[in-house]
Amino acid sequence: MLSKTLLAVVAALAQMHSAMAADGLYDKGSPVLQIANKKQLNTLINTSNHTSIVEFYAPWCGHCKSLKSDYEKAARSLAGMVNVAAVNCDETRELCSSMGIKGFPTLKIVRPSKSSARKPMIEDYQGQRTAGSIIDSLTSQMNNHVVKVTDATLESFLEADENPKALLFTEKSSTAPTTKALATDFLGVLALGQVRSKEQKTVDTYGVKKFPALVLLPGGGKEPVVYDGKMKHKEMLAFLSQAAEPNKPVDINAATPPKKKKADKEKEKKAEKKTETETETAATTTSSTPTEQQTAPVIVQGAVPIPTVHTLDKLRSSCLGDKSPTCLLAFVGDETSEKKTNTQNVLGHLAELAHKNAQAKRASFPIYAVPASNEASKLLLDALELGTDSQDQLHLVAINARRGWWRHYKGGDDLSFAAIESWVDAIRMGEGAKEKLPASLVSKVEVKEVKEEPQEEPQEEPQEQVKEESKNEPVDGGEVKHEEL
Repeated sequence: MLSKTLLAVVAALAQMHSAMAADGLYDKGSPVLQIANKKQLNTLINTSNHTSIVEFYAPWCGHCKSLKSDYEKAARSLAGMVNVAAVNCDETRELCSSMGIKGFPTLKIVRPSKSSARKPMIEDYQGQRTAGSIIDSLTSQMNNHVVKVTDATLESFLEADENPKALLFTEKSSTAPTTKALATDFLGVLALGQVRSKEQKTVDTYGVKKFPALVLLPGGGKEPVVYDGKMKHKEMLAFLSQAAEPNKPVDINAATPPKKKKADKEKEKKAEKKTETETETAATTTSSTPTEQQTAPVIVQGAVPIPTVHTLDKLRSSCLGDKSPTCLLAFVGDETSEKKTNTQNVLGHLAELAHKNAQAKRASFPIYAVPASNEASKLLLDALELGTDSQDQLHLVAINARRGWWRHYKGGDDLSFAAIESWVDAIRMGEGAKEKLPASLVSKVEVKEVKEEPQEEPQEEPQEQVKEESKNEPVDGGEVKHEEL
């Protein structure tokens, strides 16, 4: 029989574990939104227009304790732009089980559909567990409801509806997270357009002298109003609110809406079936707010790493043949490179881009990583005059051997998902200057279908046996760069 002392110790430990589970990791003052039940989680998933990330954790888990600081830092930086939430699985075991949680912490990203008749998409977050990586991944997956406005399309943008509008003038081609968040805040009530500085006619029309600049068009015959405050989300939101009331933030404690009548349900089912046969609304289209009565979300597998080419022969047969398609190559350098963190982030962006295109059933270029150990790395960097002394650095290169051209990514320090996606889209659309590919690199080979080796599914750790792992420092200090508009 157990001694009274041992029984007392066991009881004390059980009481401590119970108290820890009840308290959770995040207190009431935490910037992390705490989900206590299935109803609250469904409300977050099905009613918010903003992208969300949800952490499923256990209070006793060492990984979860290590993540807490970075997760709260990401929540503070993304406040008002992305929902950062957490679920204590010790208190909601059935809920976590229904979400397929097998280990702690598990992070899932929820991306709302741009069409009200479609379901939100949920996928596992597979990046590094640091504030910088979490912020970078989430801002790259925010829905973009911003309308790209040119001199030729300005009139149609202004006449699209009678709602107020706003124009963000910028020198950048990509759309900043702050701008995306504002467009989502005013979805359906105020259209936000983005104008490049090169659109001289539109710039002159509104007297813009410096960039970035925000101009509110209240409508109703009122004169445009130029914003002169900080280019940050909270301040810009308040400025635009004078012309339209932004959508209310998601309320996870909102009362359940009344059930629909049978006739209304039948109409909604017909609308959903019709929408399933159509392509999802384009990023430049303003859509309605998602309904609160959507059914359970679709859970899909996340992005898998892009394949690595280890031999010159493999690269020749895949991308350097005289009949090869356009390939996107990431020269990732040596593993000892000081740029390793940036390299891993870029490889993650490329994997996310390939996954995004696959989900949208959109044609995509083959993407390969080329390490310095592959003799093709030195061969191509030499031939393209990118410099073998920089072989340990990261280079993104698009090559079309069949048509004899190549392009080098020249985004500088901007290695964000949005910047890389914009570059790839420009290549797909045939925009931008191309360099002539040296004929010596093109091989006369019979192009065969390249079969990628199957990717192994990552093994998740069991709930009761969580091993400690090292904690990396945030890449960029965990801050969203609001000035990149």
